[in-house]
Amino acid sequence: MKNKEFAAWLEQRKEPGYRLGQFKRAFFQDLVLDWDGLTTYPKALREAAAEEFTWDELKVTDERTDPSDGTYKVLFACSDGSAVEAVLMRHETGRNTVCVSSQVGCPMGCAFCATGKLGLKRNLTADEIVEQVLHMARILKKDDAYVTNVVYMGMGEPFNNYDAVMESIRTLNDPDGFGLGARHMTVSTCGIVPGILKFAGESLQVNLAISLHAPTDEMRDRIMPVNKAYPLDKLMYAVGEYAVKTNRKVLFEYLLLKGVNDSLDCAEGLADLMEQNKRLYQVNLIKYHSTGGYQATEMDDRQEFMDLLKRRGIKVTFRVSFGEEIDAACGQLAARNGRV
Repeated sequence: MKNKEFAAWLEQRKEPGYRLGQFKRAFFQDLVLDWDGLTTYPKALREAAAEEFTWDELKVTDERTDPSDGTYKVLFACSDGSAVEAVLMRHETGRNTVCVSSQVGCPMGCAFCATGKLGLKRNLTADEIVEQVLHMARILKKDDAYVTNVVYMGMGEPFNNYDAVMESIRTLNDPDGFGLGARHMTVSTCGIVPGILKFAGESLQVNLAISLHAPTDEMRDRIMPVNKAYPLDKLMYAVGEYAVKTNRKVLFEYLLLKGVNDSLDCAEGLADLMEQNKRLYQVNLIKYHSTGGYQATEMDDRQEFMDLLKRRGIKVTFRVSFGEEIDAACGQLAARNGRV
C-alpha cells in the first residue's frame, strides 16, 4: 500500500477527512487483510480503492518456523519479483522483535555476511519496509501478541537508503497508525559516517547500533570493506558526536569469528575503543551463524573474551541466538532460494 499516494487519492476524490483515519486504523491497528476488511468504508469506495491500490505489495514465497524457539522467517517477493527477508524473534521475556530489511541485497560486501554475497539490486521503499513489520504483526495477532521492537538489521545497509528508512520509522511511530515508540526501534549501520552524523540530528529517539566486528583497521579492512572509506578513527569520532549530541546509548555489535577476531588481544583493543565513552557504549557479542568461510568461536573462548571486557568496565552482553535451524542469519534464505 502506497500510503502517501492513497492519501492524495482520497483528497482528489474529495472524500471526508476522516476517511484517511479510518484506513490507518484498519491497516495499521486492526491489521485487516484486504480491502473487504475495511468495513468503515462504503462498498463502492472499497471497490474503487481496490482498483487503484494493492493492499499488500509484498507476497510471501517462503516461510519457516524454528521449532526450538519459535523464530519465524519470511522470504517476500516484491512487486518486481525481487526477494527480501524479515525475521520475527519471540523472546522469553515477552518481547517480540521484528528484524527488517532495507535493501534488496547489499553493496557493502562484508566477508562474513550472506547478504553481501548477493550484491545490491535496489533500495526498498518505505512502504515495503513497513509491510514487513505489518506481516509479522498479523502473525502475532493470532496469538493475542504484538510487535514490541523493530530492528533495521536485515538485508542491506540502512544508511544507504536513509530517506526511506526514516520515512518508514515515522510511519511506524505515527500514534494514529502503528504507534510503535521510537525508543523501541533500532537502526544498525556497518559504519556509514555521514549517515551517523545526520542521524544524530533527527528528532526521533531511535536507537543506533554499530556493526563493528573488529578492533583494528587492519582487521576490519579484511572483513568489512566499508572500513577503507570510513576507518575506525572517523567512525568512532562520528559515534562520539552522536552520543554527546543525543545522550543516548550506542550498541556495538561484535560477531565472534573463530581465529579471526576473538583473541584476548582483540578484546583488549575493543575495550580501548569503548573507553572513549564507556558510559553510553555497550558491546553486544554475537554468535556466528555459518554462511561459509568462517566458524563460530568456542564457548569457553567466548566467555574469556566477555570476562575481559567486564574486567575493563565495559558493558557487555551476549546475544541469544535465534532461528539456527531455519537459516535465520541475514541473506541465508534468499541465498538458498538463489535470488534477490
